[in-house]
Amino acid sequence: MTGERARLPLPDATARARLIVVARARRAEDYDPVLEALIDAGIRSVELTLTTPGTIERLPRLLERFGGDADLGIGTVTTTEQVRRAADAGARYLVTPISVPELLTEAVAAGVPMVPGGFTPTELFGSWSAGASAVKVFPAGRLGAGYLKDLRGPFPGIEVVPSGGIDRESAAQWLAAGAAAVSVGGPLLGDAFQGGDLDALRERARGFVAAADGVR
Repeated sequence: MTGERARLPLPDATARARLIVVARARRAEDYDPVLEALIDAGIRSVELTLTTPGTIERLPRLLERFGGDADLGIGTVTTTEQVRRAADAGARYLVTPISVPELLTEAVAAGVPMVPGGFTPTELFGSWSAGASAVKVFPAGRLGAGYLKDLRGPFPGIEVVPSGGIDRESAAQWLAAGAAAVSVGGPLLGDAFQGGDLDALRERARGFVAAADGVR
């Protein structure tokens, strides 16, 4: 579109699946069994958050084990240093809950797709027009899927990834409304990082995958 900066697309597996699982563990060592269960159940994109100590350091090992089956991104990015470190570690995409132009500039320079967060039309369009791969509506649970139709009135080309309070029903609603993907956390993960039943996690994950696949 004239006047817009060139943008990096979301990575292929994420774009096809339209479902991103936000994995917020207590320790980076806890990722492996949960990622194994998620990927077994058909999840193809996982956002590992920087609120978990050691995430960037563990990413290369996780990519070696799981990177052939799923996109592994880094989320809760808030500084340009984190952008550079995550890109150097091999992150397939980056997510930030905020609208800070310097983060997007750094990510684009590193050749890594970024999804910046925002809540208002001004925040979201600012990131989109600056070259974001998509924009993260956060917290989306406060708004509902009708917000996407409202945004696309003045901004018809904007690509949106809702995050925060997204359960299986609302995931399907956002995707039906035209979201590029949905970002889900607690309603899917449940107690998986607190020693919960991984077979139950697989079952929940299959339910979300089915919900996403059912809206095409």
